[in-house]
Order: sequence, then structure tokens, then C-alpha cells
Amino acid sequence: MDLVVDRYELGPIGTNCYVVRALRGAEECVVVDPGADAAALRLELARLGTRCAAILVTHTHWDHIGGVADLAAGTGAPVHVSEVEATVLERPDDFYAALGVRIRPHVAEVRLDGDESLELAGISFETLPVPGHSPGHLAFHADGCVFSGDVLFAGGVGRVDLPGGDWETLLGSIRMLADRFPAETVVYSGHGPPTTLGDELARNPFLLELRAAP
Repeated sequence: MDLVVDRYELGPIGTNCYVVRALRGAEECVVVDPGADAAALRLELARLGTRCAAILVTHTHWDHIGGVADLAAGTGAPVHVSEVEATVLERPDDFYAALGVRIRPHVAEVRLDGDESLELAGISFETLPVPGHSPGHLAFHADGCVFSGDVLFAGGVGRVDLPGGDWETLLGSIRMLADRFPAETVVYSGHGPPTTLGDELARNPFLLELRAAP
């Protein structure tokens, strides 16, 4: 299977949202991290001729969840989120109202621990616990692709100065991805262009410790 992955930069800081299909023209898709603009995203799905069968949330920082509730309400798609961070999606005002960010709450239909197998829209996803940027951060692997959220970027890594962040934990999560998947695995990050695990392990300036490890 060769996945069709469409990337959209949504919201005020251009957070990546992905529409993932088993093949071009597939009747169903999976949406990863609809951070904003749910109405426009629904129009785009209609243009593509596909229906949202599931919503996957890598983590619950405000820029990744702003469109979740509206997209779920408009499509009926079940939302999948980490058990650790589900409360943030349910009560976003408790976490973000003080920042001036208002997000519609949503009670996720599926809570994940990591290491689950999901069959969604004809695609087999593995859930991967990758904490460090946030405590319950998940990545999703399917057909040689990892939707990494804010763990690993082209030339960068996730911040660890936010609540629940930890550098050694983040580095351990990236090490796990590198050990588990081949170098040609495509990384679809929460911000910026796609990359591969091999390229980041070879050149990412934040991963010197991993390159130095035996």
C-alpha cells in the first residue's frame, strides 16, 4: 500500500493537519491533528471525494486540537486521543483560556495508551507512545510513514520547556523510533515539511547524542 497524504497548514501558527487515504480517490480517510478551520477542512474533504472515518490526535497542545470538536460534530468521526491527555480535550478552558485561546471541548470516543493496532479507513495504524514534548504524546505509524506530531521535525525536535516536557524523555522517544523503523521511514511532523528518520539521524543538530551513542 502506498498512502496518499495531503498536508494542510491550519491555524495562526500553521500547524500541520494530514488527510490520510489508502489510495487516491478512497471513499474514507483519516484526519490527523485538525488544529483549526474545521469548516474549510470539510470542504476540502468534499472536494477530494472522501469522508472522515476517524480523527487522530497526537497530543493536546492548543494548536493541534482547535478543530477537533467541530470536525467530529460535522462528520461523526470518532476521536482518538491519549488517555493521559484526554482531560485537556474535555476541558480545554482549564488549560488555555488564560492564554486567550478558546477551544470547543470534546469527549474522545477512543482513549489510547500506545502500542495499539487500529484499522481505520482501510489503513493499519500502530500507536506509539512518544512522550517528552508532552506527557501523553502519541505518534501513529502506517505503511512506512510516522505521523510524529511535535516530537521530531525536519532539522528540529519538539520543545521541552512547556508543562510536562522533558529532554531525556524526548530523546528516548526519538531513539525508540530510530530503533524500531528503517531509515527511509517518512516522518510527517506537526510543523514544517516531511523528512525521513535517516535524514534526521544523519543531520539534525539536536540529535548529536543519538549519533554519538554506540
